[in-house]
Amino acid sequence: MIQIRDIRKSFGNQEVLRGISAEFESGKTSLIMGASGSGKTVLIKCMVGLLQPNSGQVLYDNRDFFSLNRSERKAVRTEIGFLFQGAALFNSMTVEQNVLLPLDMFTSWTKAEKSKRVAEVLERVGLENANVKFPSEISGGMAKRVGIARAIVQHPRYLFCDEPNSGLDPGTAGRIDELILELTREYNITTVINTHDMNSVMQIGESVLFLLKGEKRWEGNKDEIMGSQDEALDKFIFASEFLQDAKKAMIRQGGRGSG
Repeated sequence: MIQIRDIRKSFGNQEVLRGISAEFESGKTSLIMGASGSGKTVLIKCMVGLLQPNSGQVLYDNRDFFSLNRSERKAVRTEIGFLFQGAALFNSMTVEQNVLLPLDMFTSWTKAEKSKRVAEVLERVGLENANVKFPSEISGGMAKRVGIARAIVQHPRYLFCDEPNSGLDPGTAGRIDELILELTREYNITTVINTHDMNSVMQIGESVLFLLKGEKRWEGNKDEIMGSQDEALDKFIFASEFLQDAKKAMIRQGGRGSG
């Protein structure tokens, strides 16, 4: 579990995060959503230690990250996997070499142990036959799966995903969502996803945190979100024509039920 308590972050006179508190449970996909400028990316960076909040706490299973010493923080970081928005693969490396990189950098495993683990995760994400290919030789969806394999190769307890569906077609995006959900449950990972994709929210939003101008505006899950009475959230989630139609259908069904 990850807990954040009263996180505040400012850049100069601009307050970007205004006292955000939340809990992210193990074995669940927790989505942080909001429009551009809502503070969700800054919040993620504070949670993983890329930014130091002005005040507040980030607790990894009751370990207060910013109260830890350097070696203790390093130990926590080895338990974190990160899926970058653009997959962030090294073009000069094969798929296998990209996934191997964290093991080379952060473990003292033998070569055989590393090779075995890389083979395991590539098979798990359905890329067992793509190990010798280069990023230029695979599709965008495959590149995201390589990124996922690299993010989980060290058996992380915590997984952060930054806009995992960016640049993908809806079908591929849905499959990436399902893979992240499956891995979260399979390995009991605490997964936190930064997104503005309502399709992802409705598909895997077991926990949803909506930010507006640096504040926590709403918290719930994908089943509760369609019936939200929050005006700002309502405007955000029903921006698409598809969801507008879905809401109208809900209203019609409610009207018939009340008659």
